[in-house]
Parts: sequence; C-alpha cells; structure tokens
Amino acid sequence: MQEIYKTIQRYIGSQREPMTALWEELVNTESGVRQIAGVNAVRDILRREMERAGISTRVVPMENAGDFLIGEWNLESGKAPVLLIGHMDTVFSEGAAAANPFRIDEAGMAHGPGVLDMKGGLVVALYAVKALMEAGWKERPVKFLLAGDEENLHMFSNAKDVLAAESVGAIAAFNFEVGRIQEQKDQFVIGRSGGGPASITVHGVAAHSGNAPQDGRSAILEAAHKIVEIESGNDIARGRLINCGVVQGGMGANTIPDTCTITMGVRFPSSEIGREILDILKRAVSHHTVPDTTAELDDSKIMHCMDTTDGVMRLFQHLRTTAAACGFGEVSSCRVGGLSDSGVTVSSGVPTVCGMGPWGAGSHTAEEYANVESLFRRCVLAACAIYDLQDGFGHEA
Repeated sequence: MQEIYKTIQRYIGSQREPMTALWEELVNTESGVRQIAGVNAVRDILRREMERAGISTRVVPMENAGDFLIGEWNLESGKAPVLLIGHMDTVFSEGAAAANPFRIDEAGMAHGPGVLDMKGGLVVALYAVKALMEAGWKERPVKFLLAGDEENLHMFSNAKDVLAAESVGAIAAFNFEVGRIQEQKDQFVIGRSGGGPASITVHGVAAHSGNAPQDGRSAILEAAHKIVEIESGNDIARGRLINCGVVQGGMGANTIPDTCTITMGVRFPSSEIGREILDILKRAVSHHTVPDTTAELDDSKIMHCMDTTDGVMRLFQHLRTTAAACGFGEVSSCRVGGLSDSGVTVSSGVPTVCGMGPWGAGSHTAEEYANVESLFRRCVLAACAIYDLQDGFGHEA
C-alpha cells in the first residue's frame, strides 16, 4: 500500500503547475451565483478537463441558475460509486476578478474571488481522480456532482433534487468545500447546521377601513398573531431558531390588507430539531385567529442538516487512518454552523465528510485566501482515501 501512496504523491508533485494553472483559470472566470453565463463557463472548463482525462460528463440544465455538472468514471466496475461533490458558483459580484485576480503571495497564499470557496476544492477533486488513474485504481465508480447555485441555497433551481437523486446508492461522499485548520491541525467537517429561508403568505379580505371595516379581514393582523406564535417556539439553547425577519403586506393606511408575507430565516443543528421547526410552522398555518383568513407555508428552500451519523463517523475514521498511513499527519473533526450540500447527501443516506478543499480564511470577502501547499496535500489525501475505501460504508436507511 505504501507504494501506491508514493505513486499518488509523485503524480501530484509532478502536476503542481497544471493544477495551479487550472486554479487560476477558474478563479479568473467570474461565476457569481446570479452570473449564470459565468457559472456555465466554469462548467465548460471543468467539463473540458474531465473529458480530456477520460471522465464522461452530463449536464442537467437549470432554467434560472447555473447548470448542474455530473462527471462519471469507471462505471463498468458495477460497484457502488464514491461521490465527489462541490459547487461552481461564488458569492461575488461582476468585476470582482478583474479587481482582484488570482495571484500567489510571498507567504504561499493564493488570492482571488472564490479561490477558497470553492474553486480550489474543484481542482483537488479532479486531480485526486487523475492520481487514481495514474495509480491504476479501478475499484469502483467515481461520480462528480457539481452544482451551479449553492451559494444562494439553490433558491431558483431544483439542484437539490438532482443532487439527492444522483446520490442514491453511493458508498460515500467527499465534499470539497473550504478546508479548516486549528492550531496547525487539519480539521474535516462531520456536521453542519441546516436552515435557510421560509415564508408564510397570509390571505385576508380587503375593505375600506373607514367605510366598511366590518367587511375586512386583516392579513397583517393575522400575520402578527402567527409571528408571536412562531417566535415563541424558539429555543436558542438547543439551537432552534426561527427569525421572522421581513414582513410585507398592505397597500395603504385606509385599506384593510388582504395579503401579508412573513419571510423567515431558520437554523437548526440536527434533523430532529429541524422537524420540530417544521411542526411549529405547519401548526401556525393550520389555524387562524382572525376569522376567514388562510395561510400557506413555503419551506422548499430550507437546506438539510448534515447530521453526524454513524456512517459519517466511520468515514471520518477511515480518513483519519488514511491520513496517518499516507504521511499526511494528524487530523481532527469539527461541526460548523454554515450550510452546504453535504446535508443533502447525508439526508439521502450517504456518509459524507466535508471540508476536503484547501484551507485558508476570509471566505465571502475580498480578503479571501487559500494556502497553496494545502491544495496539493489535500489532493494526495483525497486520492489515498478513495483508493483505500472498502465496503462497510454502505447506503444508510
């Protein structure tokens, strides 16, 4: 096995320049989440690189977002695939790359919009598979699942459904999101909060507030009752949060409002608490205080929680064992509050370890940077971990 590790290490060592060049090309190709053409330009770059390496590709078009890219290799093995997941979009506005292009400073840190979150991780994932090819590994299929709109939680697409459907039956998943380091110890993410936006729309009956107030049924008044009910269900100590952050309704002071929308942000640390939140919201729309009012809930944009399941812990222990065996060094695990598509794969029954990309700091800011050496080190670790992946991480019910 040590010889295989050395083969992988030698290959990655020989590919430092093309890996860096691809990283630069991706960062300098703007792909803000609403820059759909830019996201699809990143898709085309990755598709080009995959197909050059012998990885077949499929594109799932998205009408109002960047497309979803799927890469598949070694399907003929017939075994359960390992998933490599990530996203091609960033949070940055048009012009960010021109103002802050890719560069590497004297301290060995790479800079540029999306250099850390998560274009470096895309390079790591691709070259990990290329290293496996170099090592002659064909044990099981590998499937890339790359979304085009993760940064806005797939608000305008069905990418979550595509990811869930394509994940079915996989043995494990590695998400190449932002890597983490704490006191010089590499950390990998084994749990993430769930949450996102939800809304309740209340319908009442409009009427002139001076001439016929008795005919009106105030949607805003009903919304107020619901807000009090909903927020009384918060349990901050347990991480159960529903924030009614925006309320919109009415057309003027002399008209009883017939509609009102409550836009909420929800957060939860576990699927159990997520279900409690959903119960609170469903209960709030199931009854009314103001007569003749109705309401409906839209919870379709809430992201799944990445629960720390037994399967997730087995996969992390496998990663830890591999890290020690291949010379990567000591690793640890952590839970984080930020959302990611790892919640979708874990909720689909696929053990997942997140944060496999290079480490750095400043995500979502102009000061974002990534440690260049970590790009290559984590690529070696990912390839070795996939190489050693044995049955035993099976699909969870």
